[in-house]
Amino acid sequence: MSRISTLAAAAACALALVAGTAGAVSAAPTDQAPGVAAAAAAEKVDPVNWTPCNPDPSKPDPKIYDCAVYPVPLDYDHPKGEKIGIAMMRRRAGDPAKRIGSLFLNPGGPGGSGYLWATTARFDPQVQDRFDLIGFDPRGVARSNPLRCFKTAEESDAITGRMTGVPVTRAEVDETLDATEDYTDACSRNAGPLIEHMSTINVVRDLDRMRRAVGDAKLNFAGFSYGTLIGATYAGMYPDKVRALIIDGNVDPQLRLHNGLEYDRQRADGFEIALDEFLKRCQAAGAPRCAFGEGDTRARFDAIRDHLRTSPVTLPDGSQVTLSSFTSQVANALYAQSRLAPLAVSIQALDQAIQPRTASLAAAPSVDAAKVLTQTVPAALREAPADTPYTTDDSYYGVNCQDKPYPSNTRVFANVAKSWERESPTFGRYQAFDAPACASWPAPARDAERYSGPWNRRTANPVLVIGNLYDPATQYKFAQRMQQQLGSAVLVSVDAIEHCAIGRSKALNTLVTSYLVDGKVPASGQLLRPDAEIFPSVA
Repeated sequence: MSRISTLAAAAACALALVAGTAGAVSAAPTDQAPGVAAAAAAEKVDPVNWTPCNPDPSKPDPKIYDCAVYPVPLDYDHPKGEKIGIAMMRRRAGDPAKRIGSLFLNPGGPGGSGYLWATTARFDPQVQDRFDLIGFDPRGVARSNPLRCFKTAEESDAITGRMTGVPVTRAEVDETLDATEDYTDACSRNAGPLIEHMSTINVVRDLDRMRRAVGDAKLNFAGFSYGTLIGATYAGMYPDKVRALIIDGNVDPQLRLHNGLEYDRQRADGFEIALDEFLKRCQAAGAPRCAFGEGDTRARFDAIRDHLRTSPVTLPDGSQVTLSSFTSQVANALYAQSRLAPLAVSIQALDQAIQPRTASLAAAPSVDAAKVLTQTVPAALREAPADTPYTTDDSYYGVNCQDKPYPSNTRVFANVAKSWERESPTFGRYQAFDAPACASWPAPARDAERYSGPWNRRTANPVLVIGNLYDPATQYKFAQRMQQQLGSAVLVSVDAIEHCAIGRSKALNTLVTSYLVDGKVPASGQLLRPDAEIFPSVA
């Protein structure tokens, strides 16, 4: 899970100088200039050197997995120069005689480790039988030469500990922005040359090498969240190399690559839309099905949030719920439908702690249920190796700051926060302070080589775009825009409050399986339902 991240006039002026800068690349059918492209296409790559491995050494080896570290160029302008290793895991196809090829998987982030996604159960057994499932850590992530801005946890904590997730007071804002500049200074000192080569165009070049290295003539790929940008970029750079491309929980590639600040503003709006739908469905279910379902849920929630803006809530054990911890926990819960009923219990318990009252339809939950709201959700490396010196995820900024153009003045973020929270009162300020690091990042988007379109190249087969109606992190209109921007794509939707949909709807998985195995493209415009209810009936 990645951290959630009205353009003010000053910001608009600053951004106009950043967007569409010379670093962006509009690629031909391959990612290289004419002449170089032909050589790149003809270039032979070494095959992957797989060795058997066990994803979970604490359990018996199922003997169906292999692992490898595949070398790729650090800098594709110098392909024979320094190499970095991409960690890969493969779950071998269950029916080798009917094997179609490999299915590459990316869980998003940026910074999400995809290595163990070879073990995912999101897909039907027919997919596992017909494809090698391949998970990988993109460059700079987890096991693949992780981008590191610090040498020790102490160095990291000394800086990140000064940052407030949702800074409100002038002192909180100033200290957060000062600490952010100290953070990017540390990245400049410690990250090394990798920091200049973290943009998505390089991830996609790595992916195409891996495709060729496993012997596949065309790519089968499923990308989730940020992984949808990887998929869309691959479709733009190598349209004739696409066999099946599934993108679930979609970004808006055109907006993301041209206007990072406006993209983030719309992300805040997406979280707000999902929250509002959660509160509406909670009220409709009522208590006890939804623990927070009595009365006007919207007004009650807003009162809690506004209380936290000025005063943290101290629980009986001394722990505190702050605006930052509360906001991060609510955002985290919106990512998965299974977390929404527990979120309602926690919010109800917090409401009781602020203003004790007698619940009319159900016993009030214990105040202990509010304790989860005291913890800020960490932005940490997923499936990080045991020897990771600290848990802060530097690759998140390593990719975002190279892909998304931002103003170079950190004060812009403080200014837009005031505007954004008027239109997105719960998440506007939180999202505004997601990206100040990109203002002083040592290798910013304005200087980086990036793929910024075109997005409308027709792939050999149509792309399958999937979107939840109430996806918080990548709101539904992003999926609609993705389908419109791609040269050949269909959109299938799910009526769910959740980030990404595959594995949550049997009807959807049937379509996904048919698309991958049989090449049958589903009819565009279908609206499906998730299998589970948010608030199941109480027996």
